[in-house]
Amino acid sequence: MLKIGAVAYAPYVVTIFEGIKKHFNRLGLPLDWVLYSNYDALVEAFVRREVDLAWNGPLAYVKIRRRLPDGARVVAMRDMDVNFTTQFITQPDSPIQTVQDLKGKRFAFASRGSVQAGLLAYYFLKQAGVHPDNDLALATFAEDRPADAPSGEAGVIALVQARHYDAGAVSAHTLRTLQDKGQSRQGDVRVFWSSPGYSHCCFTSHCDIDDALAERITAAFTAMRLDDPEHRQVLELEGCKAFVPGTADGYDTLEAAAEEEGLV
Repeated sequence: MLKIGAVAYAPYVVTIFEGIKKHFNRLGLPLDWVLYSNYDALVEAFVRREVDLAWNGPLAYVKIRRRLPDGARVVAMRDMDVNFTTQFITQPDSPIQTVQDLKGKRFAFASRGSVQAGLLAYYFLKQAGVHPDNDLALATFAEDRPADAPSGEAGVIALVQARHYDAGAVSAHTLRTLQDKGQSRQGDVRVFWSSPGYSHCCFTSHCDIDDALAERITAAFTAMRLDDPEHRQVLELEGCKAFVPGTADGYDTLEAAAEEEGLV
């Protein structure tokens, strides 16, 4: 029996993995799941082979592949996890047009734990020749701002809109999602820089898994469809429309960023 590990980040995680378990069992792939309190615990469990598969955040995947001699294999992702991008936003009428224009300006990151709008955003700025600590008039993460300040990536958008900050970092996914929900309008902020695409969360297996079994696992994930009510519940709780075959594109960039910050 396959065992998949995940982090208990919300109560509905149980519903998600019960749905995945039921689907896999119907396809003749017996599967069970176990939840961990945080990603570091999941990484340790995967490395010790307590689980065969892991539902990893991007940094957890990087940590796993650094711990194992042969790395790890990405077997599936949500559709939203492929070609993920970090974007820098400003007000529509702002004179900021390029990353270099940020020098001397105020910049808002999301939380330090946010890969896309924290860690990678910080790294991308430095790669473009703008060091947040030296070149910006103000650069804060959510943890640095008052407790009653808007939080998350939506909070970054709100702070930029309100002109408390000249610019900020969000993901293209968050911008699209907020617009689709009517919580933000196209034109409220302007994107002036977008990163290369990179992979985000992923279902991970050990590299020595039998190829035929890995293909069956990928096929099982990608067989889940929105027009099936049981599948739809899982997909909607995961915030996606489908699971797709996985790709490791862009994890090298994340690893470099994590190394610079001493996170791996």
